[in-house]
Amino acid sequence: MTLEMMSGTPFRAMGRVLALGATLSLAGIDLANAAAAGKGEGEVSIIAWAGYVERGHSDKNYDWVTGFEKETGCKVTVKVAGSSDEMVTLMKDGSFDLVTASGDASLRMVAGKTVQEIDTSRIASWSTLDARLQNAPWHTVEGKHYGVPYQWGPNVLMYNTKAFKEAPTSWSVVFEEQTLADGKSNKGRVQAYYGPIYIADAALYLKSKKPELGITDPYALDETQYAAVLDLLRGQRKIVNKYWNDANVQVTDFTSEGVVASPSWPFQVNTLVGQKQPVASTLPAEGMTGWADTTMLHAKAKHPNCAYMWIEHSLKPKIQGDVAAWFGSVPVVPAACKGNALLTDEGCKANGFEEFDKIAFWRTPVANCGNGRTCVPYSKWTTDYQAIQGGN
Repeated sequence: MTLEMMSGTPFRAMGRVLALGATLSLAGIDLANAAAAGKGEGEVSIIAWAGYVERGHSDKNYDWVTGFEKETGCKVTVKVAGSSDEMVTLMKDGSFDLVTASGDASLRMVAGKTVQEIDTSRIASWSTLDARLQNAPWHTVEGKHYGVPYQWGPNVLMYNTKAFKEAPTSWSVVFEEQTLADGKSNKGRVQAYYGPIYIADAALYLKSKKPELGITDPYALDETQYAAVLDLLRGQRKIVNKYWNDANVQVTDFTSEGVVASPSWPFQVNTLVGQKQPVASTLPAEGMTGWADTTMLHAKAKHPNCAYMWIEHSLKPKIQGDVAAWFGSVPVVPAACKGNALLTDEGCKANGFEEFDKIAFWRTPVANCGNGRTCVPYSKWTTDYQAIQGGN
């Protein structure tokens, strides 16, 4: 399956965004009334992925902050984080109210008691959430919700259409040395993701290529399975041009550094397509990992009322649809999939709405992986993957 940029869908090098221009009603309770019901503290601080919180600086059509501030009196400040690990570290500091965390960070913050249980009764739009996400294991622990879904999507294989006459069908093009359709080797022309969670991508590939390993869950690897995955990644190290950790830098790498294939996010793909670069993306036959981001509230948030107002605001269908249009993600509110001029009525399908069951969503690996099995914990994933990147 190929993910294509929807006609009229703007993607810029800033990330996940949304536009205002519609009403800011809260399912019968507008934001001003909500502020009166739970008086706002005047500000809210958020750690977010690039582009998740925009006020129209890069494109005036994409501003879901200005109206919120006017309605509530809650001034929004944002710290952009480049990785899940950075988000975990920043939240431990205690200076932020909210974080838009992916599944490889969320459970770590729950276990570390960095975030608090969400009072869903304070979120009028809770019932409008996609039922597939309401009780997702990366934010729900023992029946308690420690986060509110925000956006989700698959990690795609981005490729240069001049190097590939047809869309590649396997992740092998980034894991194993081979001659591509343009007659050149892929060595030095492919990238890998720098985060330790990328070990799961390698495990998912081996699940298909080497079924004898018995991998059923790429986040629950025993020692034998894990050793095979590390061997694959050590081999990949020999052909990797760079381990990317900045979406905007990867865009540059595809335009000026000769990179022709890499795991990526729809944001980079659509940014490059918007620049009329020869780039497309696909979902290979082995399946894909993915991210489902969750807005989480610090255990000792200084501005909880403004934080709850922001969470509610972020779930409005107009906001959700505009974010999805900007980033190439999927809204967590299905109603956002219809009637949004930027996303269009085909946008959710194009961005992967129907691929949900094929995605192995990021989550933190643990040693006790159930059914009496002992698995390799995330702490070891971190040290081993750093060593591989260093050439060891």
